[in-house]
Amino acid sequence: MARSFLFLSLAFPVLLHAGEPADPVSFKHAGIVSAWNTYKDELTFGKGQTLALVDDGCTLSRPEWSQSDGDQPKVLVTYDSVDGDDDPKHEGRGYHGSTIGIPSSVNYKGKWGVAYNNQVAVIRALECCHCNVRDGKTVAAALQWIIDNHKKYRITTVNLAPVDDKPHSKPVATEIDVKLVQLRKLGIWVSAPAGNHNFTNGISWPASQPNCFAIGAVKKGKDEVYLDRDAKVELVVPAAATSSSNAIACGAAIILREAILKTGYDWKQDGSNLAGAIMKIMQKTGVKVYDPGTKRSYQRLDLSRALKHVFAKAK
Repeated sequence: MARSFLFLSLAFPVLLHAGEPADPVSFKHAGIVSAWNTYKDELTFGKGQTLALVDDGCTLSRPEWSQSDGDQPKVLVTYDSVDGDDDPKHEGRGYHGSTIGIPSSVNYKGKWGVAYNNQVAVIRALECCHCNVRDGKTVAAALQWIIDNHKKYRITTVNLAPVDDKPHSKPVATEIDVKLVQLRKLGIWVSAPAGNHNFTNGISWPASQPNCFAIGAVKKGKDEVYLDRDAKVELVVPAAATSSSNAIACGAAIILREAILKTGYDWKQDGSNLAGAIMKIMQKTGVKVYDPGTKRSYQRLDLSRALKHVFAKAK
């Protein structure tokens, strides 16, 4: 069972001017602010799409989730795959899921996340975001719920937020792998943070897994790769932690999907499914950043450049 939030948004006016970025330095660096300004008359920045926040629960009474400046409730639906009910409140060591959606989705008192007009599905999939691969069973159950309900709740994007804080240089087989294959085939974006320990020889599970995009970080306002990274990292994003990098990437994926569908851009030239094509566009329009620590180059997100590519090629 899942709880669907179909109540009316509380009485906060719809903004008629640009909001304040949830993370001003990171958003400017990643081309988010420029994208808002350039495409304000072309895009809705998330309306009609739902981001699934898969983490350790949420305090739904926080005003960022119980209230919204937009014209629809921010929280559309909730689920708890650990207990099998619709109450995703924190239990035990849980704490992280109450804030992980802010960079991607907040729309409260003039503060905007990247895709500020989206809705969120809050899903508790484990006790604490600092996890163990043994949590694969309940995380897999959360992903199966998304597979079963993505059409009903318009879920296009998944922030798979847990980290096991270990430097995996290759995948670790768990129950989530088959679910990730299914989600990728459906064209649903699934990404996870690489981790925050400055490992240069591996990244956290589940970002280590095939069919889950691994999101790393550069320092805010500076193209210097840091925190956990290896060859599996597909994209780096400015932020103070890779959990925030991943949240920003999820919001950017929502906006880029909207642009692709609005313009009729032929995404099949970039990938066999829409999620893969979105990542490919982000990579080829991103900023190349060389990392001496791993002796590799990574592509840094620039959403404005990605949108410019889509709009130009669709004409």
